[in-house]
Amino acid sequence: MSRAADRLKVVLNHLDRSHDAVRASFTSAQNVSYHHHPQSLQYTFDTDVLTQEQIIAYEENGFILIRNLVSEEDIDRFKNEFERICKREVKVPGLTVMKDVSIAKSEFVEGEKAVTKLQDYQEDPELFRYCVLPQILKYVECFTGPNIMAMHTMLINKPPDTGKKTSRHPMHQDLHYFPFRPADRIVCSWTAMEKVHRENGCLVVLPGSHRGSLQEHDYPEWEGGVNKMYHGVRNYDPNHPRVHLEMEKGDTVFFHPLLIHGSGMNQTNGFRKAISCHYASGDCYYIDVNGTTQENISNEVKDLASRKFGADDSVTFADTWAIRGRLVQGDRISM
Repeated sequence: MSRAADRLKVVLNHLDRSHDAVRASFTSAQNVSYHHHPQSLQYTFDTDVLTQEQIIAYEENGFILIRNLVSEEDIDRFKNEFERICKREVKVPGLTVMKDVSIAKSEFVEGEKAVTKLQDYQEDPELFRYCVLPQILKYVECFTGPNIMAMHTMLINKPPDTGKKTSRHPMHQDLHYFPFRPADRIVCSWTAMEKVHRENGCLVVLPGSHRGSLQEHDYPEWEGGVNKMYHGVRNYDPNHPRVHLEMEKGDTVFFHPLLIHGSGMNQTNGFRKAISCHYASGDCYYIDVNGTTQENISNEVKDLASRKFGADDSVTFADTWAIRGRLVQGDRISM
């Protein structure tokens, strides 16, 4: 067994995820409310951070956009670290550098032009600073409550499309990738690292779709190919109203994991960078996805863990998430 697999076993042995204890602690924690509110809040806590308009917007639409939340100085530091990783000047344990399917095997495309995403940067101190920024966490607490885990980290770099339309991201729900619940205590923070608009592939969201259920996902049948793990919703209403989230550098959108969203091609000669983190309440609990619509992504992730870290069959889908989670505020109750 490899060193990575040994380390995975040691860490997982220290995590108590008994379902009964987990559900009990979650129920207890959620009995604590922040403020009385005249209407029943399902997706938010009123912590005096969100305005009444923002609370209503998130409850009804499943997302809110906060302008100019992250400083230009911080974003420039994140971009510099991204470039260092692309140039292989720094190696980050557990990090996956993902490349566009249309150019992944080309020896003529190097550096950031080939990179679509840095996945799981939690072991990189410079990039992980994003996940603990106070101005981010104060908003995150409005959705997760006081115990906050950083569960999924990405720096997304959408290069100019090669003509194969592979820079698109199919419409999807992030909960498809997560074996933990409840969905209402999970939120994504997504910050534009440069001006994001329709021409370079801004996010597209279907307002209100977070009030539905998790739908079946799989790879779309695109002629030019689809990037690894870019699953899409099999059936959604194409006539559902949609919003294109055009953002300036430093703008941040917070959205629910059931919100259906995606992005178009980058039709410019530049890049479209964003840094993001999915947070979950430390009181959330893991579920078994076998026999559900999430089984396909579960098998794909476990296969990747086996090839990359030498993990054996005893490592579950939930285990692959538990090892990545990092406490950023409060207590790690069960995650």
